[in-house]
Amino acid sequence: MTARAPLPIRPRRRLSSLAALALLACTATGCVTVHGADAVVPAVGKADAPAALDHFAQVVNDADSKLDPSLNAQVETGALGAIDGAGIKARHVNSPSGNPGYQPLRFSDTRFLIPRERGWPKWFVADTANSRDRDRWLLVFTRDSVKDAWRASYLSVLAPGQLPDFATDGQGYAVPVPVGGTDLLVQPGELGARYTAYLQQGDKGSTAFAQGSQTSGLRAQRRTQYAPTSQVVTQFADEPADPVQYAPVALRLRDGGALVFFTTRHEMKQTVAKGPVVIKDPNVNALLTGTPNRSVTLYKVAEQVVKVPARSDAGAKVVFLNRIEGLVSASGA
Repeated sequence: MTARAPLPIRPRRRLSSLAALALLACTATGCVTVHGADAVVPAVGKADAPAALDHFAQVVNDADSKLDPSLNAQVETGALGAIDGAGIKARHVNSPSGNPGYQPLRFSDTRFLIPRERGWPKWFVADTANSRDRDRWLLVFTRDSVKDAWRASYLSVLAPGQLPDFATDGQGYAVPVPVGGTDLLVQPGELGARYTAYLQQGDKGSTAFAQGSQTSGLRAQRRTQYAPTSQVVTQFADEPADPVQYAPVALRLRDGGALVFFTTRHEMKQTVAKGPVVIKDPNVNALLTGTPNRSVTLYKVAEQVVKVPARSDAGAKVVFLNRIEGLVSASGA
């Protein structure tokens, strides 16, 4: 039996060791430093955000051409870092000399969605065109302290017509939404648990999600494409990601809802009646531990972006705009 490899991931890519950010508030008696932990301030200076994106592109291009996961880790974290880091690691095993035919990633026509925040971590979103395709990429950049470099934690790929209308405050900044205690149909911090419950149990797990390729469609695919046979049985497990390692973030929309980025974890185990399991995908083999005598388990991370309506929006449900799932490890038994 041949273990099915995960579907190909759309091309995507990757902050910056910026100088420490300190905003100066000038008064009649002089200037005083206002620290991000003590006051509501922009997450990043408007001049520094482009530098973060430029540095990100430079390092990612270097990492992808050399197939060096240690370089990638300098500019990515969270779900994006887990997916891309594992992908580069696997390709390095199979092509240790690197990828001499790599075409550099370039960004253009970028706007920055910068929220004003108190405390840490801080984050902002780059909405940008790219040299890979005609879609818009939304990259979430984050850092945990003023001493840290910006790293990208999420990537979402949207057609230009899919971009929502973001709300802004009186100063033109994006409006962040907290992970809990909001007026939304589902709290941003609860989306991972609600979504994975839905994947396991359908509407018995959650009725919050609209039908679509990543909700009802994904459940149907599991039932049909991976239906059990006399030769192989496939089992799925889904769980929310650690909110510390994979923090969700959300931006308010003009219609009262929010755009939310969140992470989930997934396992797919295939057990055969008679082994060993034959794995033809070289990238799966590169990440494999153990010996697949009777079974192989694929461990995946998924990064999602969804539109969550306000609770008062009668009948509205959570709509998926993009979902990227990637293999991060595999084990045989």
